[in-house]
Amino acid sequence: MSKKYQKVLVTGGAGFIGSHVVDAYIQKRAKVYVVDDLSGGKRSNLNPNATFYKMSINSSKFTELVKKIQPDLVIHAAAQQDVRKSVEDPQFDAKINILGTLSVIEACRVANVKKIVFTSSGGAIYPSTQRPPFSEKVLPAPISPYGIAKRASELYLHFAYEVHGIPYVALRFANVYGPRQDWGSTGGVLAIFAQRMLKNKPIVINGDGKQTRDYVYVSDVVRAVVLAANKPLVGIVNIGTGKELSVNAIFRTLKKVTGSELPERHGPGKVGEVARSALDARLAYRSLGWKPKVSFEDGVKKTVDWFKKRS
Repeated sequence: MSKKYQKVLVTGGAGFIGSHVVDAYIQKRAKVYVVDDLSGGKRSNLNPNATFYKMSINSSKFTELVKKIQPDLVIHAAAQQDVRKSVEDPQFDAKINILGTLSVIEACRVANVKKIVFTSSGGAIYPSTQRPPFSEKVLPAPISPYGIAKRASELYLHFAYEVHGIPYVALRFANVYGPRQDWGSTGGVLAIFAQRMLKNKPIVINGDGKQTRDYVYVSDVVRAVVLAANKPLVGIVNIGTGKELSVNAIFRTLKKVTGSELPERHGPGKVGEVARSALDARLAYRSLGWKPKVSFEDGVKKTVDWFKKRS
């Protein structure tokens, strides 16, 4: 049965995924609140119909704010999302991604929030020793502090459910791409390549380019968030396509779509990166009725079109 949430709080609601979630709930005529410190999010992503608070989830005022808002539903999308940054500075990553989640949980407990939907990571949590696609039954073995923090957050959410009775769903996303994705240092490879091709700037592929990821379009991910909030499900669910795409394949697809003539250049590989990743999302279909709708080719075209309008 579908729930109608009157008040929805989105942490990280000025970010790539968070801002699309905000748009979806505005369309559903919910009262939407955004908490974002704009360290990664952008004002230009903010929906004018949402109530915005520029604040860190680690702020001493955050719990009081949530208590004042009294949201029914919290979508926790605020994060330090750069895997390489997490490797260089694990403490900084843990402060935002672990202590930040604990701050959100405590605020939800105080405000009697009905449900938390958490944006976790499928790409950074599963082991590099097994063959993808990974199901939720595969034991997590993150090799980056970012992945460790996402897994720790899932466990803290389970604690909050068992001890305080706050239902949650942790959605383990594959590699999400689409309009508004940052193409700076924290951006996804697809966004970075697309922007560089459109500006005719050289591209260096890390390693041999055979490393694979599972790419899921942002509108499909937003649908998963809404379904996870509405269904009585509690726990962890993968959101992906189950298909592996190599970095080389991404480069070639983008080259075709943008008409770029840039050569394929390779550089050294990066530490802390998983070699292969794809997610088995059959549980999402069984428990949420979710499956991806946007094909990779269509998603790439939509993403490139968006970047073109802004270049």
